[in-house]
Amino acid sequence: MGKNLVIVESPAKAKTIEKYLGKDFIVMSSYGHVRDLAKGDGSIDIENGFKPKYIISSDKKKIITELKKQVKAVDFVWLASDEDREGEAISWHLKETLGLDKKGYKRITFNEITKSAVLKAIEKPRAIDDDLVNAQQARRILDRLVGFELSPVLWRKVKPSLSAGRVQSVAVRLVVEREQDIEKFTTKSFYRTESVFKVGSSILKAKLNKQFDSQSDVESFLSDSADYAYKVKSITKKPAKKSPAAPFTTSTLQQEASLKLGFSVSRTMSVAQRLYESGLITYMRTDSVNLSETALTGAKNEIEQSYGKEYHKVRKFKNKSGGAQEAHEAIRPTDFTLHSIDAERDEARLYQLIWKRSIASQMSDAQLERTAIKIDAPQGFEFAANGEIVLFDGFLKVYLESKLDDEDDEMEGLLPAMSEGDVLEQTELKSVQRFTRPPSRYVEASLVKKLEELGIGRPSTYAPTISTIQKRGYVERGESEGELRSYKLLSLDAGQIKVDEATEKTGSNKGKMIPTDIGRVVTEFLMEHFGQVMDYNFTANVEKEFDDIANGMVEWTKMIEEFYGPFHKRVEDTIENSERASGERMLGVDPKTGLNVYARIGRYGPMAQIGESDQEEKPKFASLKKDQSIQTITIEEALELFKFPKVIGQYEDVDIKINKGRFGPYVQQAKLFVSIKEENGDTLENMTIERAIELIEEKKEEDRNRIIKSFDEDDTMQLLNGRYGPYLKVGRKNYKLPKDVEPKDLTYDECLHIMENQPAKKRKAKKK
Repeated sequence: MGKNLVIVESPAKAKTIEKYLGKDFIVMSSYGHVRDLAKGDGSIDIENGFKPKYIISSDKKKIITELKKQVKAVDFVWLASDEDREGEAISWHLKETLGLDKKGYKRITFNEITKSAVLKAIEKPRAIDDDLVNAQQARRILDRLVGFELSPVLWRKVKPSLSAGRVQSVAVRLVVEREQDIEKFTTKSFYRTESVFKVGSSILKAKLNKQFDSQSDVESFLSDSADYAYKVKSITKKPAKKSPAAPFTTSTLQQEASLKLGFSVSRTMSVAQRLYESGLITYMRTDSVNLSETALTGAKNEIEQSYGKEYHKVRKFKNKSGGAQEAHEAIRPTDFTLHSIDAERDEARLYQLIWKRSIASQMSDAQLERTAIKIDAPQGFEFAANGEIVLFDGFLKVYLESKLDDEDDEMEGLLPAMSEGDVLEQTELKSVQRFTRPPSRYVEASLVKKLEELGIGRPSTYAPTISTIQKRGYVERGESEGELRSYKLLSLDAGQIKVDEATEKTGSNKGKMIPTDIGRVVTEFLMEHFGQVMDYNFTANVEKEFDDIANGMVEWTKMIEEFYGPFHKRVEDTIENSERASGERMLGVDPKTGLNVYARIGRYGPMAQIGESDQEEKPKFASLKKDQSIQTITIEEALELFKFPKVIGQYEDVDIKINKGRFGPYVQQAKLFVSIKEENGDTLENMTIERAIELIEEKKEEDRNRIIKSFDEDDTMQLLNGRYGPYLKVGRKNYKLPKDVEPKDLTYDECLHIMENQPAKKRKAKKK
């Protein structure tokens, strides 16, 4: 056999595969996509069937040159990019760019990077699947058309430099609507009552089956409880079982890694990719819960070997939705005998999570006995206690799935022995004021879960979607730890009602997804003018159409054509006839000027405005602080923004101003700026003209000491003292001085020589 070239998309994958193939194989990496749509108007020929114009990415030209050189030197080429649509498209682009039609080539795929999988793939090569390529092309072209046409509308109607995306804008809509639901929510208080009973030498905790709405209702119940004789009304025991969750899909892995490991969605995918490329797990972009026969056998052998035959139960999981993309496997270890790996911390933790979930999915149910005890209480109510005994741990020996939603802890555990009719001694009775909670803000993982439920996006799009909406400034992660809230705690103490007050933190949004002002205004504008693009069902149906293209059922150009005509007409109509959107909110009237005060989106972001834009006298503007929002800012907070710049006096016949800047508060005299440092006890609020003059003189003295030498021949040339030692400054350019010179002794000609003979700059290594 002659020399063979195998092309994969990542160096790590190339390194792993190289170990499995003999000396007749060379493995090279394309470093992902090598071509993309050209930039600008010419990228898609709309008049001729939406024909795309592809160009080689500038950072891939060198790689293509090296690949072309190697292609000439070998007899056969194997295209081994990933098995999904994205991977199929990478192989197709490589075929087109490298001119492989004139050369012998085949397409191979494998779900895991193991020796047996790679060798098996080479034994069963195939042609490039044009339907998969077309599905990926359709997604890329449709997304480019939507972004390319919508973004200029936003520049004109909202703010320059904004962008829109078919899936991203819908994801932002979800976050915005959840925030609106939270704002509409009215919190109500109620009282939850709990009791502790003594049963022999043990205690029994129980909850009342009634939540009281008012303090007076609680006091009435506590009064009736003072001399009440509590009896066990009923004891019910039932066998129960718990079954394990299905093995991981991309979405469930992202959710569980968030809950158990605290990983962001993009971090999870980055770590999973490294595990896959090292040959440790199967492909990490999948919406299938299926396990292969090889995997089922591997799991069975390991469970029986490690835990015993009684712990094994073969399970075949099926996807709930029929739209699962391609026949992938779930995410699982390639070798079930490997319980853990010796790797960097993130990889080791994620691998163990995948191993546990996969193994647990093939284990026996946990067998339980659930006990429910009901106890008579005053006013016809009941106390209830629930207990749970694990008779056989089954899959719980390895793994228990976490819950995304906030749930109250059930008081479950081993209950003390008792019989119906037993009289119980109450040792504690308390009723705690609780509050109804608004809908929870999304975290990254719960937003992925929602997108998946709605059928929006696919495994390969979740992580980039979540990253994009944050990078574009439409959504941000909350940083607030919450605020203190007081609540009441009523208890019965020696027959007397005792009322205490305590505090708790509430309303924390730390790590949760919050829409920015820009995100809200853009969403509202798109909802008003492009309802179809923002519609959840429409976005999900587009995904189904991509699936139909991948299955060869729909012509991709026809699908694009049906969408583009009405969409383009809507874009033109919106540019022509719609009003600007600023999210403007009137806050009140400025008491000094009698002018209206507004909060709105301006050219440079959220801002406050005093006065009208269409009046002769120009309005005043001030940018909102980072932690302020046009939705919540008050008129008092807005007027505070206009306090600066402020003239506090004169020095040397020049106004002295204090102001806030990008780098903090400062004092200004003409073109001289001096930072106000809080560590010195100085603030804008306590700054006096006397202290400002001191700071100005200190700064001037510092500048005088900074100058080592000036030159009559060129007033822009100076030798200065800097943070890292003396240096030469000429105009705006700085030059290093040789180590063996005394700066004050340098002549003008010597300085010119130093300028012309600077050491070559060290080139920084490119970030990959």
